[in-house]
Amino acid sequence: MDLTGHWVGIASLIVFIAAYALVIGEEFTHLRKSKPVMLAAGMIWVMVASQYRDVDAHAPEEAVLEFLVEFAQLFLFLLSAMTYVNALTERNVFTALKCWLGRRSFTYRQMFWITGILSFFLSPLIDNLTTALVMCAVVMAVGKGNNRFIGTACVNIVVAANAGGAFSPFGDITTLMVWQRGLIDFQTFFVLFLPAVANYFVPASVMSFAIPNDQSPAGENDVTMKRGAKRIMFLFLCTIVTAVSFHNFLHLPPFLGMMTGLAYLKIFGFYLRKTHIVTPYDRKDYGQIGDPSPFDSFREVSRIEWDTLLFFFGVIMCVGGLGFIGYLDHLSAYFYGQLGATTANVLVGILSSIIDNIPVMVAVLEMNPPMDTQQWLLVTLTAGVGGSLFSIGSAAGIALMGQARGQYTFFQHLRWTPVIAVGYALSIWLHMFINDAYANVSPGLSCCPAY
Repeated sequence: MDLTGHWVGIASLIVFIAAYALVIGEEFTHLRKSKPVMLAAGMIWVMVASQYRDVDAHAPEEAVLEFLVEFAQLFLFLLSAMTYVNALTERNVFTALKCWLGRRSFTYRQMFWITGILSFFLSPLIDNLTTALVMCAVVMAVGKGNNRFIGTACVNIVVAANAGGAFSPFGDITTLMVWQRGLIDFQTFFVLFLPAVANYFVPASVMSFAIPNDQSPAGENDVTMKRGAKRIMFLFLCTIVTAVSFHNFLHLPPFLGMMTGLAYLKIFGFYLRKTHIVTPYDRKDYGQIGDPSPFDSFREVSRIEWDTLLFFFGVIMCVGGLGFIGYLDHLSAYFYGQLGATTANVLVGILSSIIDNIPVMVAVLEMNPPMDTQQWLLVTLTAGVGGSLFSIGSAAGIALMGQARGQYTFFQHLRWTPVIAVGYALSIWLHMFINDAYANVSPGLSCCPAY
């Protein structure tokens, strides 16, 4: 049934727009973003089910279960990844990195480049949001009292984290969803490395001239990583290898590999707990950021971003409901039928800078337009880096506006939008030029005839 012109379709669209307006205004309303979209999801499917009650009562139920499977895979993958990041945080890994950089007394311009480059290369491993938060803490510690440096450095971090996350399945939710769908193989993502470099380097080069070359003040005292920190880093790497191997060689879903890797952490956590001895340096009165209690892997599970995970549930269910109503078919016919895949995918990136890349990518995946590998790579790139055009376009930008409140703002980011747009356009051109061998190659094939 096409309900796009029916009251159910119009009401569902209004409910979703209203819910997403509350998501965008989270900074001002302080209403967690998961709440409105979860409510909207329930309302949309209730209206759809009421219309199908006398036609095919089980059709909405079957559709909801399909979307639930999609969310469950994403949820379990992120559950494992977030738990590892929390464990590394608890073991002082990121705090030690921040203090190490702060003690080196680099110039402001050197810190600008160091935090940007670290963001670019950390993002593919620990995702763009976590990377941005860690690097923002560094620039705020180094640039105390220098709001100009902090603001510009935060813009640089957002651009770098989003660009770095675009060439890795682990770097962003959008790339993860595309990989889990089997549209792009793990190794194929890395052909986006050079376009991602261009997307970051061009605006960073221009912004660096606005950073003074003065000496930054000395940072805080040294913080030592807790026992087992390096072994947890190694286990995280093993977990990533396990997930990739499950998917590439055994054709099992990546979340199963990640959950297997989570077992590595839990077994090692059991060892840390059994062998834990409280030392004087675990106590806060010694100036250490320590915890005399033993490591508890379940505590790290409880500390994951539940608001973010439930937000993904709401978005997937909302967009799935609108697709079931028929809106995505019409949108796909116009975007990919009339405008063409390249134009449509460029517009997807621009749209993601306004309403966030996650619902936009969910919509594209639900449309499932007939595209070759080059175009799927393009939409993965644009959805990832397009969010850098505005501060509200990515989770990294929204998080930093809260963390560096008053020092990194929407309008401060907006003044650099023109040069960020140049990097965005250059990355698209570079991808279409160097990855033209992937044109006319079916999605999911790692090898193309030209190679």
